[in-house]
Amino acid sequence: MNQSMKVLRERRGFRLFLMIVPLLTLVFLFSYLPLYGWLYAFFDYRAGKKLFDCEFVGFKNFLMMITDQYAMSSVLRVIRNTFAMSFLGIVTSMFPMIFAILLAEIRQLRFRKVVQTMVTIPHFISWVLVYSIAYAMFSVNDGLINRILISVGAIDEGVNFLASGEHVWLSMLGYGLWKGIGWSAIMYIAALTGIDSEQYEAARIDGAGRLQLIRHITIPGLLPTYFVLLLLSIANLLNNGLEQYFVFQNAMNKDAIEVLDLYVYNQGMVGYNYSFSTAVSMLKSVVSIVLLFSANGLSKLIRGETVI
Repeated sequence: MNQSMKVLRERRGFRLFLMIVPLLTLVFLFSYLPLYGWLYAFFDYRAGKKLFDCEFVGFKNFLMMITDQYAMSSVLRVIRNTFAMSFLGIVTSMFPMIFAILLAEIRQLRFRKVVQTMVTIPHFISWVLVYSIAYAMFSVNDGLINRILISVGAIDEGVNFLASGEHVWLSMLGYGLWKGIGWSAIMYIAALTGIDSEQYEAARIDGAGRLQLIRHITIPGLLPTYFVLLLLSIANLLNNGLEQYFVFQNAMNKDAIEVLDLYVYNQGMVGYNYSFSTAVSMLKSVVSIVLLFSANGLSKLIRGETVI
C-alpha cells in the first residue's frame, strides 16, 4: 500500500513538472540563452563579421573601464545618474503603499473603482506618448506652462524645461510616479484583502479610530509585502530601464539623464562599440547579483526573513 502511494505521488509530481515545462522553456529562451551574447565582450567585434572571425582581446574591454580616462569618467557619470535615480525611486517606494491605504479608506465603492482605474491607466501609456504630453505642456514656444507664465507676467520668454539638465532627476521621478503609482499599488491592494477583518472589528470594539486602525493593523499587515518589493528594487538598483530616458534624452540634458542601460544602448547601437557596451552590461549584471545577495543578507540580519 505504501509503495503504491509513493508511486502515485511520484506520478503526480511528474505531471506537475510537465505543466511548468513550457514556462521553464520560455525562461531558458529569453533569460539564459541570450547570455551567449556575453562572448562579444571578449572579442573586438565588427558588424557584418562572424564573431569567431574577429580578434580575441580577452579582458581588454573590461580593463578599458579602468585604464581609459574618458571611458572611466563616462562610466562613473552614468553610474552616478543610475544610483541617484534609483535612490529617489527607493525613497518614494512607500508612495504606492500609502496610495493603496488611502484608496481603501474610500467608502464609496464606485468612486473608489473610478479613482483606481484613472490612476492605473497611465501605466499602459507608452513613454513616447508621455513625452508628447510633456512636450505639449513644457515646450518653449507652444507649451501650456510657458504660455500661462508669460500671460501672467511671471517670465518674459519661454523656458526650455525639457532641455534643462538641472532638475532632470526630479522630473524623471515625477513622470515615473505619475505613470506607475497606480500599477504598483495593486500589490498592496491585494495584500489588504489578506488582512483578517476580525482584527479591525476587535480594534473598533476597543475604541480604535480610523488612524489607529491604519497605524496598528493596516501598515503592519502591508510591511511584509513592502519589504519584499523593497529587496527586489534594491537588487534592480542598476536596472532603471531604457525607454523613459531614451525619449527624454537630448544634447542639453544627456550628462544628467544618461543611465547605464541608455549608456549601453548609445555605445552599442549608436556608437557601434558592441564589445565595450557588452562588457559594461555584464558589469551591471554582476553588481546587481551582489546587491541582491547583500540585501537578502541584510533582511535576514534585521528581520530574520529572506527572499532567496
